[in-house]
Amino acid sequence: MQKLNFPEFKFRFKNSENKTFIFDVVRKKFVLLTPEEWVRQHTLLFLHQIKKFPLSLINVEKKISLNGTIKRYDLVVYNTDGSILLLVECKAPQIEITQHTFDQIARYNLMLKSSFLMLTNGFNHYYCTMDYEKKQYHFLKEIPDYLS
Repeated sequence: MQKLNFPEFKFRFKNSENKTFIFDVVRKKFVLLTPEEWVRQHTLLFLHQIKKFPLSLINVEKKISLNGTIKRYDLVVYNTDGSILLLVECKAPQIEITQHTFDQIARYNLMLKSSFLMLTNGFNHYYCTMDYEKKQYHFLKEIPDYLS
């Protein structure tokens, strides 16, 4: 897999039936290594090791119902009160982050009501905070570190 715009992290891999799997520290299992999964695992370790979010507050790839359609978010970080602090959308490195990508995470966030959003394709990272009164998001240079 290609080097991404993240710090270097150590990953566990295994091969089975000519496929490569990567260990997910939140799901506590090996998952098929796809380009999007490569970005998701880097993002997960970035949030945990660099931004200091506890693994116990991170949720990976869960289904949500949105307007009668089942969707799946990439990563969510919860506050200790159960509300959502951060919603993350990961794309494969070859996928450009466009307005369509922002629209996708905004639709998910209509239901989830996260305080912060992060979009990444492993090379470009976008962070924003939500202003629900004005119904707009404000871009940030980086996502804040976890504050317990």
